[in-house]
Amino acid sequence: MRLSLSLSTPHSSFLRFTTLSPTPPMASGSNSLVWFRKGIRIHDNPALEYAAKGSSYLYPVFVIDPRYMEPDPTAFSPGSARAGVNRIRFLLESLADLDSSLRKLGSRLLVAKGEPGEVLFRCLKEWDIKRLCFEYDTEPYYQALDIKVKNYASAAGIEVFSPVSHTLFNPADIIQKFPSLSDDMYGSFDETSEKNSGRPPSSYQSFLKIAGQPSWASSPLSTTVSLLPPVGIVENCGISNVPTLQELGYEDSGQDELTPFRGGESEALKRLRGAMDDKEWVAKFEKPKGDPSAFLRPATTVLSPYLKDVQKNVKSHTLPPVSLLGQLLWRDFFYTAAFGTPNFDRMNGNRICKQMEFLRKLFGQTSFIRVLLHFEKISSTNTNIRIEELAHVAPCDIVFQWNKRSQTTKITHLAMASWDSSQIPWNVDDELLAAWRDARTGFPWIDAIMVQLQKWGWMHHLARHCVACFLTRGDLFVHWEKGRDVFERLLIDSDWAINNGNWLWLSCSSFFYQYNRIYSPISFGKKYDPNGDYIRHFLPILKDMPKEYIYEPWTAPLSIQTKAKCIIGKDYPKPVVSHDTASKECKNKLAEAYELNKTRNGAVNEEDLKILRRKFEENQSQEPKSKRLKNKS
Repeated sequence: MRLSLSLSTPHSSFLRFTTLSPTPPMASGSNSLVWFRKGIRIHDNPALEYAAKGSSYLYPVFVIDPRYMEPDPTAFSPGSARAGVNRIRFLLESLADLDSSLRKLGSRLLVAKGEPGEVLFRCLKEWDIKRLCFEYDTEPYYQALDIKVKNYASAAGIEVFSPVSHTLFNPADIIQKFPSLSDDMYGSFDETSEKNSGRPPSSYQSFLKIAGQPSWASSPLSTTVSLLPPVGIVENCGISNVPTLQELGYEDSGQDELTPFRGGESEALKRLRGAMDDKEWVAKFEKPKGDPSAFLRPATTVLSPYLKDVQKNVKSHTLPPVSLLGQLLWRDFFYTAAFGTPNFDRMNGNRICKQMEFLRKLFGQTSFIRVLLHFEKISSTNTNIRIEELAHVAPCDIVFQWNKRSQTTKITHLAMASWDSSQIPWNVDDELLAAWRDARTGFPWIDAIMVQLQKWGWMHHLARHCVACFLTRGDLFVHWEKGRDVFERLLIDSDWAINNGNWLWLSCSSFFYQYNRIYSPISFGKKYDPNGDYIRHFLPILKDMPKEYIYEPWTAPLSIQTKAKCIIGKDYPKPVVSHDTASKECKNKLAEAYELNKTRNGAVNEEDLKILRRKFEENQSQEPKSKRLKNKS
């Protein structure tokens, strides 16, 4: 099996596999257009490969969408309404590299600007295109756009080829294979079941059982391109070369430290080859053990598809879900969940947070089921089997009575909660959100991570976990959608499905519900970097603070602060909350929100949430201010 790198736009950078699907042949000598979007690469590009076959002229096109690229002076950081300048720079570097690669093959990149659908319609007509090729995309924005483009092409008699090459698996195939709820949760798992739930797998384990081997696994893969058809006459479509940031209307930010990551397939392949030289490191990679403070040489990478060859040469290696291969499968899991879940990017109307609703319907009925083996905590007493927790779904308490004769079980007791993420009354606090976003929380570990995000457009996954937990269920109790928007704007590897999936997970709004497990903004970073080198680099105001106080500078005596040239409350902010108090409050709030959903049997309305939010506010106002904001200036 041959594997290759896919460098994409700032929506995501990742390794991938793909294969070609058979399609009707195009008349020889016709014109083709390949529409580049996220897969900005030459190698292992089935859309490009198919577009080139039998074509007299090939038009490689990228459309600069004002929705993502138009400068927005009202945004909190330089960039457009949706993307920060790091993301935009990364995209332009990727486009410039693509153009360079195309020119070596006798072609070039044609850059247009405007609403993508309208631009495509004009180009298809003006250039007499007979074949349109582009990578399939599961994101809702592109799904709607692609329907419009395909309808236009169909009416014009234009062949369309849109292969799935952005993921390992086709999310639609996974959902189609996913069995009905009764088969998945109550029956012995049967991959040949003809019943279909119409929903994506709700857990990583279920996804792995369904996924199996990708359809392309035994197919040959083309990784080299020798020559492409020339570009035809370009007229009336506003075509230009790859623009610069300045040509797009962005000024030099004057930032003292730019991201070390450069866009482009060439740079990605260079990094890939360098990382793959250390085969033992790749094979023994274990995600939970990565060092989030390692910024000079990041402790994680996206090299998972190459593990197959590496494992042949290393005696021992890690396995999913913690291995590099496991990380890529996590990516596909989130893509499948996002593709099959309406309103995946918001609380309201997001059905995946009601994963246990079907169990409630069984309570009180005579229901015989077979117990799934992947339930993690099972203890038996006489003829009863008690499932204390379904860790991958939600806390619950179910008692089954075993019938030896029929070899089945019957529900005799059910106590559980079913939550919709819209039923958590998050705080609306723009000041706390801004303090978090702008690295002014007063917690050096959190602020250093946010500075790295602003400057580099990237940080280690555990660092992302820390700041996401801190904003939501750990300390500030601010809505996860607010943090999601900041990440989407600033991360150069921002990915719609993964970004939303991780924020749902880390805020305990879906997928994960163990809200008592939080990342300490003090002790977690100290475990990896006791000297505070990471903090000193990204927060130079604290560079002279002794290591005893680097994670809690507000505890340093004034004499120490003076010597370090950093007075807390003047040169660096005091903490916006007391972590010990705030974390306890967050846990209590989530416990009450979950309990409310349990007592309401999941039918919580807006009035219920208002009452609960008012209760939270009253409880907070009754506490002494010194206790709530002990360290706040």
